[in-house]
Amino acid sequence: MSHLITLFEQHSYLILFIGIFLELMALPISGEFLMSYAGYFVFQGKMNYILALLTVFVSGGAGITVTYWIGKAGGYKLIEKYGKYIHLGPDRYQKLSAWFERSGSKLLIFAYFIPGIRHFTGYISGISRMPFRKFIIPAYTGSFLWGFCFITLGKVLGPRWEAFHQAASKYFIIFIIVFAVLLVGFLAYRFYKNQIKNVFIHLVKWLTNRLKTIRKTEIFLMVLTLVLIGMVTLMLGMAQDYLYNEFTQFNELAEYMVKNALYLGWMKIILVFQSPYVLGAMIGITIIRIWRKGKNRLLEYLLLIVPIFGARLFHESILQIFSYLQLIGFVGEFHSDNFPDISATLTFIIYGTCLFLLVRHSKTTIMPILGPLVVLVLLIGLSIVNIALTDILPSDIMGGYVYGGVWIFFNFLLFEMFRLVLDKHLIDRTY
Repeated sequence: MSHLITLFEQHSYLILFIGIFLELMALPISGEFLMSYAGYFVFQGKMNYILALLTVFVSGGAGITVTYWIGKAGGYKLIEKYGKYIHLGPDRYQKLSAWFERSGSKLLIFAYFIPGIRHFTGYISGISRMPFRKFIIPAYTGSFLWGFCFITLGKVLGPRWEAFHQAASKYFIIFIIVFAVLLVGFLAYRFYKNQIKNVFIHLVKWLTNRLKTIRKTEIFLMVLTLVLIGMVTLMLGMAQDYLYNEFTQFNELAEYMVKNALYLGWMKIILVFQSPYVLGAMIGITIIRIWRKGKNRLLEYLLLIVPIFGARLFHESILQIFSYLQLIGFVGEFHSDNFPDISATLTFIIYGTCLFLLVRHSKTTIMPILGPLVVLVLLIGLSIVNIALTDILPSDIMGGYVYGGVWIFFNFLLFEMFRLVLDKHLIDRTY
C-alpha cells in the first residue's frame, strides 16, 4: 500500500483511474481509500476537484462496462471456468443472480457502495442478458455518486484525513462484522422469506398471549429497566474511554467536521432553546399540564423536581468518583475537567423529564413519536452549535447527554415503582 501511495503522489490521475478500473474488474484494491486520498490531494491543491470526479466517473463506468461485455460474451461458462479466480464460483453466482433478478437495475446504483457486490454486478448484468440501454444509466449514475461521496469526504476532512483513516482502520473489523451480520440477515430474508414470516408470526402470537397476563404498568417498568441498563452500560463504556484518554481522535474529527462541514451561521438561533427562559418555560408548561391532569399531582411534581434539582448533586458525585479514582492511581491525567459537561447534562435532564411527563399520559398517538424525535433533533443541533462556538469538547457534551440520561431514567423507574405501589395500596383500601 505504501508503494501505491508513492505512485499516487507522482501520477495521481493515472493511478486513480487504473485503481478504480482494476477494482471493478474484481481485483483486491480499495477504491474508497484511493478516492478519499484523492480528495485529500484536492484539499492540498495537488489535484483538481472536477478532474478527480471525472476520472472516477470515467474509470468506474469503463470498468463496469468492460465486465458487462465480458459477462455477456462469455456467459455462464465464464463463471464455471474462471469464476474461482475472482471469488465468484457457481454457488455464489446463483445467489447473487437471484438477488439481482429481484432487485433489477436499481441495485446497480447502490452496488458501488457494497464491498463484495460492486465487483460482480457488471459480470452478472452481462450474463443475465440485461439490455445495455437499461444497464448504462444506473451503472454510470452509481459510478458518479460513488466517486462524489468519497472524494468529497476526503476534501472535507482535509488535514484530518489521516486521523480519520486511522480511526476507520481501528473500527474496520467491527464495521465488517456488523455489515456481514446485516448482509446475512438481508440475504436470509430474501431466500427464506416465508419461513422467517412463519417463525415471526408464531413468536408474535406467543408474545401476545404472554403479555395478556401482564399489566401495562409492569410492561412499562420492564421497558424502563432495559433502557436504564443500556444507558448504564453506555455510561460505563464512556467512563472507561475518558479515564484512559481515548477520546482524542473522536474530538478532533468531530470538531473539524462541525466547524468546516456541518455548522451554519443560522444555527445560532438554536441556542435560544438552551437559555434559562426557554428551559423555565418548558418546566412551566409541564407544571400546568400536571395540574390540569389532576391525577397523582404530588407524585408527578416530585418526578419533575427531583431529577432537575438533583442534577447538580448527581454531576458533582460523578466528578468526585473520577477524582477518587485518580487519587488511588487508577488513571494518570484527565484529558478534560469538564466531563461530563454540566450544561449538556442539565439540558438533557430538563427536556427529558418534561417530555416524559408530557407524553406519559398523552391521549394522542402522534405525541409519543413526534415529541422524542423533535427533542432528539434539538439536542443534536445544540451540540453542533456548542462545538462550533465554544471550547467544550464533543466528548464532554456527549458525556453530558449520556450521564443525564442515566439519571433521569433511574428516576423514571424509581417513581414508576412508587406509582405501582401507590395504586396497589389504594386498591387494597377500596376493598
